[in-house]
Amino acid sequence: MTSPVVRVMPETGFREIVALLAEYDITGVPVVDDDGRPLGIVSEADLLLTLAAQEDQGSLMPPPGAARPGPDGAVTAADLMSGPVICITPSTSVVAAARLMGRHGVKRLPVLDVDGRVFGMVSRGDLLRVFLREDRVIRREIVEEVLGRVEGVSPALVGVEVDQGRVVLSGTVPEPHLVPIVLNLCRSVDGVVSVTDRLSADTFGGLGPEDDSPDSSGSPDSSGSPEGAGGGTGGRGADGRAGGARNGSARGSDAPAPVR
Repeated sequence: MTSPVVRVMPETGFREIVALLAEYDITGVPVVDDDGRPLGIVSEADLLLTLAAQEDQGSLMPPPGAARPGPDGAVTAADLMSGPVICITPSTSVVAAARLMGRHGVKRLPVLDVDGRVFGMVSRGDLLRVFLREDRVIRREIVEEVLGRVEGVSPALVGVEVDQGRVVLSGTVPEPHLVPIVLNLCRSVDGVVSVTDRLSADTFGGLGPEDDSPDSSGSPDSSGSPEGAGGGTGGRGADGRAGGARNGSARGSDAPAPVR
């Protein structure tokens, strides 16, 4: 936000408002009461509407509706302002502010303090400036503040690459349901343009599927030979007695041991 904010009172005149916009290079000002609480907004569009309503003998276009001057002929902020005012607080996220602007078709949002007084202003340009954050700053925030606060996720196991605001996440998280949580939190970081998901869920606690379960040939014994039905030398037959056929068939306990 921009703070301190340029403000006007309801009785502020047309020319004074124009002078303030030019002096501070802004496109609109909030209109506040004596306590600093918002009453409306006066924008360049409101001022131009009044200008367009002037008589023009050379124009065939009818004049648009505009603010009517008061009894003394003056046009004030109270005559020009539009409302109700859509406001935000300092804790409003950039994404929420952008959505409010789009939903209500406004270009600026007054920022209110805890007492409801205007003490800042956020414009569309202010919101877009967050995309100028350096990639290294974005990456540091994701690693230290996003990944570090998701329970069960180890920042050391998640790769984070940032290029022109585009984030690529790789590596592993312990549970599948954590993947969308991590992605959404990364998308909410100021300056992030997009997030590419290359994460996988390590549901085997660091072991791959083949390491965690026995294969079809049985579990290896201490000598590296599989045990189970149809096992080779040193294996056991289907009846549990020791055997060891070279051709893979189980030998009973009465069968002679192979000659070596």
